[in-house]
Amino acid sequence: MEESMEEEEGGSYEAMMDDQNHNNWEAAVDGFRQPPPPPSSIPVPSREPPGGQLLAVPAVSVDRKGPKEGLQLGPPPPPEANGVIMMLKSCDAAAAVAKAVPAPTPSSTININTSTSKFLMNVITIEDYKSTYWPKLDGAIDQLLTQSPGDYIPISYEQIYSCVYKCVCQQHSEQMYSDLIKKITNHLERVSKELQASPPDLYIERFNIALGQYMGALQSIVPLFIYMNKFYIETKLNRDLKDDLIKLFTEHVAEKHIYSLMPLLLEAQSTPFQVTPSTMANIVKGLYTLRPEWVQMAPTLFSKFIPNILPPAVESELSEYAAQDQKLQRELIQNGFMRGDQSRKRAGDELAYNSSSACASSRGYR
Repeated sequence: MEESMEEEEGGSYEAMMDDQNHNNWEAAVDGFRQPPPPPSSIPVPSREPPGGQLLAVPAVSVDRKGPKEGLQLGPPPPPEANGVIMMLKSCDAAAAVAKAVPAPTPSSTININTSTSKFLMNVITIEDYKSTYWPKLDGAIDQLLTQSPGDYIPISYEQIYSCVYKCVCQQHSEQMYSDLIKKITNHLERVSKELQASPPDLYIERFNIALGQYMGALQSIVPLFIYMNKFYIETKLNRDLKDDLIKLFTEHVAEKHIYSLMPLLLEAQSTPFQVTPSTMANIVKGLYTLRPEWVQMAPTLFSKFIPNILPPAVESELSEYAAQDQKLQRELIQNGFMRGDQSRKRAGDELAYNSSSACASSRGYR
C-alpha cells in the first residue's frame, strides 16, 4: 500500500515537471511570434540562464526504501505575477540560444538575382531579343527569301510565330519591325546588283525569277509576322506589312530596272516565242501589281495579259481593229509562222479525202 502511494506521488511529480516544461516550451514559441511589451509597463525580472525556469521547483530526494525515507514533496513553486513574466523568460532563453548560433553568411542567404527575377517574371530584355530571338527570325527569313518554288525548308513555323508573339508582348515590336525592314532591304539590294550584271538575253528570265521568288517568300513571311502586323503596324503606323514589303521591291529593284526591262519586253513581244508566254505574263502582271501607273509605258503589252486596260471598243473603230489584226498576221507570216495556212491546208485535204471515200463507198454499194 505504501509502495503504491509512493509510486502515485512519484508519478504526479513527474507529470508536474512535464507540464511545466511543456508550458515553458509553448511560451518560448509564442515569444518568437509576438514582440514583448514595452519594458516601462512590465517589470523585467533578473535574467536567468537558458533553462533556468525549470529549476524553480526545489530539489527533493526520491527514495523508495521505506515510509520514513520515502518521497517528500516540498511546497509547489509560487505562481508568477502574470503570464507575461514567463513569456519574457522564455524570450530571454531563446535570445541566448540565438546568440550562440552564428549569423548566416551572405553566401548562405537566399539571393534572388536579376536572372532569377527575370525568369520568374518572364521578361525578355533587349539583350535577350538581340541574342536569342532575332537570330532565329533572321535565319528563317534568309531561307524564305532564297528558296526556290517547291523546295522544302527545314524550319519550324510554330517556333517562329511563337518568337514573334513573345517579342510583341514584351514591347519589342518597333525594334523587330525595323530589323525586318533592314533585313529585306539588304537582300533586295543584292538582288538588284545581280540583275544589273545579267546579259540582255538572260535579263528577262532572271528578273522573272527574282520577282517570283520574292512574291512567294511574302506568302510565308507575312503570316509569320501577322501578330506584329495586327498590334503594331496596323494600329500604330496605320499601314499593312504586305504593302510595305511590296513597296520595298518596287523601290529597290523594279524602279531601278523598269527602263531597261520594258524595251526588252516590247522587243520580245514582236518576236513570237522569244520569251515563253508564262514568263511574259508573270512579269507584266507583277509590274502591274507593283505600280499600276507603269501601264502607260506600254498599254498594248499590258492589255494582252490584264483585262480592261484599254478603253472599250466602239463601232466606229472596227475598221481600225481589223487593220491591226491584218498587220499582225502579215508580221507572223514574215517571221515564218505559217500555222494558220497549214491548218487550212490540212482541213482541205481531209475534206477531199472524205468526199472521195464517200463516193467510192456509194459506188461499191450499188
